[in-house]
Amino acid sequence: MKKNFLIASSLVMILMFGIHAGSSACTNFLITKGASADGSTMITYSADSHVLYGELYFWPAADYPEGAMLDIVEWDTGKPLGKIPQISHTFSVVGNMNENQVAIGETTYGGREELATQSGAIMDYGSLIYVTLQRAASARDAIRIIAELMDTYGYASSGESFSISDKNEVWIMEIIGKGEGQKGAVWVALQVPDGYICGHANQARITTFPYQKVNNWNDANATCYNAPDVISFAREKEWWKGSDKDFSFSDTYAPVGFGGARFCEARVYAMFNRVNSGMAPYENYARGVIEHDANGYAANRMPLWVKPDHKVTVKEVMDLMRDHYENTSMDMNNDFGAGPFQSPYRWRPMTWEVDSVGYCNERATSTQQTGFVFVTQSRNWLPDPIGGIFWFSVDDTYTNCYAPMYCGILEVPEPFAVGNGDMLTYSPTSAFWIFTFVSNWAYTKYNYMIKDIQKVQTRMENFFINATPGVDKEALALYGESPAAAREFLTDYSDAMGNFTVDTWRDLGQYLLVKYHDGNVKKEKDGTFERNEWGVPAFPDQPGYPEWWMKKIADDCGDNVKVIGSAH
Repeated sequence: MKKNFLIASSLVMILMFGIHAGSSACTNFLITKGASADGSTMITYSADSHVLYGELYFWPAADYPEGAMLDIVEWDTGKPLGKIPQISHTFSVVGNMNENQVAIGETTYGGREELATQSGAIMDYGSLIYVTLQRAASARDAIRIIAELMDTYGYASSGESFSISDKNEVWIMEIIGKGEGQKGAVWVALQVPDGYICGHANQARITTFPYQKVNNWNDANATCYNAPDVISFAREKEWWKGSDKDFSFSDTYAPVGFGGARFCEARVYAMFNRVNSGMAPYENYARGVIEHDANGYAANRMPLWVKPDHKVTVKEVMDLMRDHYENTSMDMNNDFGAGPFQSPYRWRPMTWEVDSVGYCNERATSTQQTGFVFVTQSRNWLPDPIGGIFWFSVDDTYTNCYAPMYCGILEVPEPFAVGNGDMLTYSPTSAFWIFTFVSNWAYTKYNYMIKDIQKVQTRMENFFINATPGVDKEALALYGESPAAAREFLTDYSDAMGNFTVDTWRDLGQYLLVKYHDGNVKKEKDGTFERNEWGVPAFPDQPGYPEWWMKKIADDCGDNVKVIGSAH
């Protein structure tokens, strides 16, 4: 009984602190320029939600008259929240990156339930991202704008972690509202030290920090900003009675429990584990085994950031977003749940019971419910419209392909454009539906099809990466003569590559459908399906099921499936 009570309690903690119902469950990795192979800063973001349609947002730069107002609409639901004054000039934004190479990603962590609502608040987390991107000239500028928007108009979401980068710096910012009766939020922002990488995945991660009473926004050497009342607010609520230096933002406002570790921090652990050889001591924590100190804080947490064993390339960062806990004890490819074709996917819900005992499925970085995903590159040695590349794709990260969208482009490719289909409307020209067909078809015979997909994925992404220096050079030459001409060139290039990617995936889907039709595997020779000398298709291979799977079927069904008269 005690064991079952503990499991049930853990499931309650999952709902409270691990997965915030109704919001996106996302993954962000942050790479400083000193940790990247080419000196660029990078952040990643997979926007994961069962109701989020993958499309590429775009706002052109614009000028507004005095007195203009901006409608604020909740990103998750489409609900109108209110209006705020518009500024006189806004920057262009492609996805989650603006023309100044500023990028923002997020993950929802929920946190204390009593802080989740704030009557009259206007700024939800999605609006904070996209309004800020239209206004920010740098990462520090973005942090200041986010703080001012929340102070002025209130904060209309639960706890959020933001990744914020520009061409020189990378920051992690964590915020949570003040609940009913008070306006705004409490928050902390820390600069990731150069040479290090960071990550967050639906669990607040900032613990202690150098608290300051006043933020000096003009101090270029500042590595921490925070809400002035971030600690005093917790004292008022009687959540903290210790010293300022021992105060932990995460442990106070979003205590980590089984769900926060197993379903959220585990994704960060998996990423750290792939680039840093010293992560083994934290695997127990990632599995949800929490140790506590005298303050009740989790004592065995991972560090907020780690130094990679080698500097990572943009291709490696793309592949970090492709993970099912391979080479860890949580590997999703090899247990019985993977089925006969080793599928590392588990349909929802994530928790379930058998004989009153609670169990869980893993929540990996690569997941079926991804709407869109990106990797940003901000490069300080190039003019901003050329230096920023927004590598973008849709649907499951393991089966998709990143296409380059330069941050200075003036429009987005039609297959990615907002309004080309939606989650309930199929469009034959939509990138989301074309990529979704490939991923969902691959789930049926996964360990066969994924090899075919990865060949095309690797070839395409390497092609784009290898082409980048030449594109940069051409754009830079044009920029010297006319910045507008350079942006038009980059727009044409990004449009061509976006369409090329989608066309390639359409062809890939048709190829996979033909090759693996009805569970068979069509024979191929020199890249062509085989026919006999009279043009009739060669009889396909029928590989059936692996021996271990057939044994389980025999053990389970016994005499019911036994061939009569066969040996005993």
